[in-house]
Amino acid sequence: MPTQTLDIESLKKKAVVFRRDILETLETAGSGHPGGSLSAVEIFLTLYGYQINHKPLDPSWEGRDRVIVSKGHVSPVVYVTLANFGYFPKEELKTFRKFGSRLQGHVHTKVPGVEFNTGSLGHGLSFANGIALGARMRARNFKVYCVTGDGELQEGSVWEAAMSAAHYKLDHLCTIVDYNKVQENGPTNEIKNLEPLGKKWAAFGWHVIEIDGHSIEALKKAFDEFSITKGKPTVIIANTVKGKGVSFMEGKSAWHGKAPNKEQLAEALKEL
Repeated sequence: MPTQTLDIESLKKKAVVFRRDILETLETAGSGHPGGSLSAVEIFLTLYGYQINHKPLDPSWEGRDRVIVSKGHVSPVVYVTLANFGYFPKEELKTFRKFGSRLQGHVHTKVPGVEFNTGSLGHGLSFANGIALGARMRARNFKVYCVTGDGELQEGSVWEAAMSAAHYKLDHLCTIVDYNKVQENGPTNEIKNLEPLGKKWAAFGWHVIEIDGHSIEALKKAFDEFSITKGKPTVIIANTVKGKGVSFMEGKSAWHGKAPNKEQLAEALKEL
C-alpha cells in the first residue's frame, strides 16, 4: 500500500497550491517551462499523494516505487511536488535555476527524490525498463512509473522501449503520457500526428487506459487498474490542457518555455 494517501478533496486543494507554487517559482527565476508543468499537476499530485510507496525523509529507501520523469524540462512541477511532500524545504524553490542551486532547469539526481537525469527527450522509458527488469531479477516488488510528454512520443526510441516492455511483460511498469496536445512549436498533431494514440500503444502490447488527466478521481481509478493488471505493462493516456488553470496560457505553445512576469503572475494567481 502507498506510504502516503490523501483523500480526493485534500488532493484537489493541493492542486491549487501546486499551481501557485509553480508560477511563483518561475517568475522568481525568470525562466522555465510553465505549460507542461501546469498540465501535469494532477498526475504528479495523485502519484505522490495517493499511489506510490515513498519516504520523503529517506529518498533512497530500497522499497520505494521509482518515478522516472522522462519529460525532464517540467522540473517546476517535479520540484514543487517534492517540496510539498517534504523532500526538501519549500523555501529552496526560490533558488530555481539560480547559479549554484541544485534546482536546475532539467531534473537531475542531486535533488532528493529524482531518480534519473533527464531533459534530452526519449530516454526515460528505456531507463524505466531497465529498473523494472532489475527489480524482477532481484525479486523486488516495487513498481516503476515513467511520465512522458506527447511531443516526446515522436522519438523513435520511445517505441523501441515500448516494444521491449511488452516483450518482457513488465506488468509492474506504468507509463503516464501527459497528452496536452501542444509542444514547443505548435499543436503536436500538426507537427507529427500521434493518433490513434491508444491503438498504437495497444498494438505494441500495452494495457491502455485513457482518461481526463485533470480528474483526480479518474487518475486514482486508472492507477488502481494498473495495480491489478497482469502480464503486460500499462500506459495511462492522460488527456490534459497545456497551461491548465491560467486562461491566457491554456493551449498556447508560446507558454511552453516562457516564465510569467510580475504582472502576468498577479493575473494568473488571481484566476487560481
